[in-house]
Amino acid sequence: MAKENSAFMKPMVISEELAQVVGPGPMPRSEVVKKLWVYIKKNELQDPQNKRNIKADENLKKVFGGKEVVNMFEMTKLVSKHLS
Repeated sequence: MAKENSAFMKPMVISEELAQVVGPGPMPRSEVVKKLWVYIKKNELQDPQNKRNIKADENLKKVFGGKEVVNMFEMTKLVSKHLS
């Protein structure tokens, strides 16, 4: 039987920059990722030619360290820096 309280379900403290995108924390990492994708899709920030790339708006640039475009795999690494 799987543990009920895995690392992904542990509530994390969210930085101010990330909170502007996903809302105030604490929340589990899995919920942060879900809300991040809701934000990306709502604001049409996914590159239509290459759906793995995310085009950052002003709020996401703060989370992505100033980068204009990141791929979805790099995105999770950059978001981790805003969770503690």
